[in-house]
Amino acid sequence: MEHNIAVGLDIGTTKIVAMIGRKNEYGKVEILGIGKSKSLGVHRGVVNNITQTIQSIQQAVLEAETASEIKIEGVTVGIAGQHIRSLQHSDYITRPNSDTVIDENDIDKLINQVHKLVMLPGEEIIHVLPQEYKVDGQAEIKEPIGMYGGRLEANFHVVVGQVSSIRNIGRCVQSAGLNLEGITLEPLASANAVLSQEEKEAGVALIDIGGGTTDLAIFRDGIIRHTAVIPFGGNVITEDIKEGCSIIEKQAELLKIKFGSAWPGENKDNEIVSIPGLRGREPKEITLKNLSKIIHARVVEIVEQVYVEIKNYGHEEQKKKLIAGIVLTGGGAQLKHLKQLVEYITGMDTRIGFPNEHLAGDSDDDVTSPLYATAVGLVLDGLKRQERKHLDTVEEVKLEDIKPEDVIEDKPTQPRRSFLDKLTERVKDFLDNAE
Repeated sequence: MEHNIAVGLDIGTTKIVAMIGRKNEYGKVEILGIGKSKSLGVHRGVVNNITQTIQSIQQAVLEAETASEIKIEGVTVGIAGQHIRSLQHSDYITRPNSDTVIDENDIDKLINQVHKLVMLPGEEIIHVLPQEYKVDGQAEIKEPIGMYGGRLEANFHVVVGQVSSIRNIGRCVQSAGLNLEGITLEPLASANAVLSQEEKEAGVALIDIGGGTTDLAIFRDGIIRHTAVIPFGGNVITEDIKEGCSIIEKQAELLKIKFGSAWPGENKDNEIVSIPGLRGREPKEITLKNLSKIIHARVVEIVEQVYVEIKNYGHEEQKKKLIAGIVLTGGGAQLKHLKQLVEYITGMDTRIGFPNEHLAGDSDDDVTSPLYATAVGLVLDGLKRQERKHLDTVEEVKLEDIKPEDVIEDKPTQPRRSFLDKLTERVKDFLDNAE
């Protein structure tokens, strides 16, 4: 694959999407091909049947390859699921020599120290995100590099996940004949695709309602402040309709998409849908009012759980207020009147997020659906990762051209490898050695 093309693979509970994208000359992303398949081996964002997941991945990849006539080799994968949790942690280092300025190495040392936190069995740190720094007690420093000081401390947002779940996803990708190029946290990928920089600065909560889970990512001052995964999504709504109306799942899903609404006051009592009975049985009649009552009850529950997380972050404090409110994305965001319901429950401004923030203007309406927010975000992430690699190789070539007598004692600054890159490498090593 060329270096300016990347593939995102979104392994969801209801669907698996493979999306191929490349950067055009204006720095926007063109989507070249998209493939999706029904996801059979995933429950609430966690792989529970390796063989079925591999088949679904291969099907989605094949479809994307056919659409774009590009052979897919490596993919950037998202991880989510009910095993992801996050915590706040503060740590500090004392520098041996406070007469030198703080540099990258000091920050790396501090971040590596956070990785030594003791976790529950089977858990591993996925992401360590510095919030703000303190140098010698001086608080609210965004970028300490270049400052003098003896004691460097920071608050961190630490995201933790089950290492076996992450390895299982890696295993599925490799067994489907693909290279694992990168791993990203899905709420972060969706946020990249949907949110503008202004929103991230002002303070915003992104709610990504998927089939099996609802992901939350909160930004303020351009930094991610809080993440959470709530183990409910669109599937539980379908399940409730199925139980409440005694119909099969396929019919329940269709009812939800075609006639469903999150606001029961909308429907008049006499609006009725007739559903064909199974194998010669009488058709069933369901009032739309009842349907939206069932949906409303479950959606309220999901939104309230998300709102608890937003309050846990501290949205009610003046300093942490989320001025840009809430952005809803994911397949579940297409439910009618959801925006009004969320505004009603939380009292926060709400909009539906379409992943067109970085896409080229002539993209298909299909691609800019909230359904594909995570996939678009993973493509963006893959492209970014390739740019970094490309810069590294250019840097190396330049270094080779330098004669020894030209060298001044100033090391070239290499872009700091994000912890996700290291995690990807660890998962790869594990899989290579496990064979």
